[in-house]
Amino acid sequence: MLQTLKNAFKIKDIRDRVLYTFVMLIVIRLGSQLPVPGVDRTYFANWFAGMTGDAFNFFDAFTGGSFLQMSLFALNITPYITSSIIMQLLTIAVPKLEEMQKEGEDGRKKIASITRYVTVGLALLESSAMAIGFGRSGLLEEFNALNVITVIVALTAGSAFLMWIGERITENGVGNGISIVLVVNIISRLPQDFVALFDLFIRGKNIAVGLLAALIIGAVILLTVVLVIALYGGQRKIPVQYAKKIQGRKMVGGQSSNIPLKVNTAGVIPVIFASSLMQFPIVVTSLMGVSGSGFGEWLLRALNSSYWCRPSELSYSIGLLVYIVLVVFFAYFYTSITFNPLEIAENMKKQGGFIPGIRPGKPTSDYLSKILNYIIFIGAIGLVIVAVIPIFFNGVFRANVSFGGTSLIIIVGVVLETVKKIESQMLVRNYKGFLND
Repeated sequence: MLQTLKNAFKIKDIRDRVLYTFVMLIVIRLGSQLPVPGVDRTYFANWFAGMTGDAFNFFDAFTGGSFLQMSLFALNITPYITSSIIMQLLTIAVPKLEEMQKEGEDGRKKIASITRYVTVGLALLESSAMAIGFGRSGLLEEFNALNVITVIVALTAGSAFLMWIGERITENGVGNGISIVLVVNIISRLPQDFVALFDLFIRGKNIAVGLLAALIIGAVILLTVVLVIALYGGQRKIPVQYAKKIQGRKMVGGQSSNIPLKVNTAGVIPVIFASSLMQFPIVVTSLMGVSGSGFGEWLLRALNSSYWCRPSELSYSIGLLVYIVLVVFFAYFYTSITFNPLEIAENMKKQGGFIPGIRPGKPTSDYLSKILNYIIFIGAIGLVIVAVIPIFFNGVFRANVSFGGTSLIIIVGVVLETVKKIESQMLVRNYKGFLND
């Protein structure tokens, strides 16, 4: 990885892209410190401090702490993420959008344009709810029409500007713009989390205990990162043979190829979907000021990951079982809408390709589905292990940090994808240089 970056800086075009990305990241962090006019920046920090659970830690980690500080980028790119998920689901349900997706580059540009409008709409809706709903209770220093409009415009513009920066990084930088913005936000919280771990397990302890705690923390983080890398790198290659045929006077075909089926086909999406679904009732009841009682209180705690794996309160860990089921379900669901074995089998048949020992057409589709179902389950179990490790240590040792399994999956996945993109850009440049010579 370091060698790839070293080689990249030797090439002017790629070096310019990396530097452009770096400048954009500086702009993002500067914008995260700019206060919204007329807002009490300590309001949400004090409000969340008085709440139990970590329902909002997940959201605040994605915004790089901007939300609690009520900076210009308080909403960050969360409206864009929500908009993208909505558009992906609508693509299945709305035939018009499905046709756009099949139109190639032009169709994808139209869907991207609609996604931008939906993002701005969601940002406007969220900022309005925050300005009006919390403005009366102390979020605004002075609740009046001017301050409400100012907050709405500032937060919506900040979210739209971050979306624009993400797209510029994709076009003029190293690629994966939106993902890189998200990773920078998560990484910005790491120093604070390490300080919290240091205060909890090392500060004030004797040298032997402190050193042992540091080694255990490092080993757990390293193990999680290795598991994530294995998930992203693991794949099952299905061999494909193409039949020979005559075109004109030449015999063509006969090549061997393969279909790479990734173990973690759905990426981090199942974990994000499952976490969001589990936390939604907690967020809604918290915003409405409803604490619950009796069974309602037990249910809210069972849905809250901060109560899972506590030795003294094991009954709440039933929520962990629900979470695991949801992760596995969404792994299958998301893969089913992004990977179509029947379509791949038909394309192979048209091109004269076949899997050795498997007849073309439906038998090929059934075979791919069988293999896919098997590796999706393995990938989902891997995601569950990565996601549950931080939850376990949080429940048993109260090690509550923002860089949970979801954050580490995102960080490692985006870093690996970005390095691959830089390598592919270097490869394309070498091909261009060879052709020009």
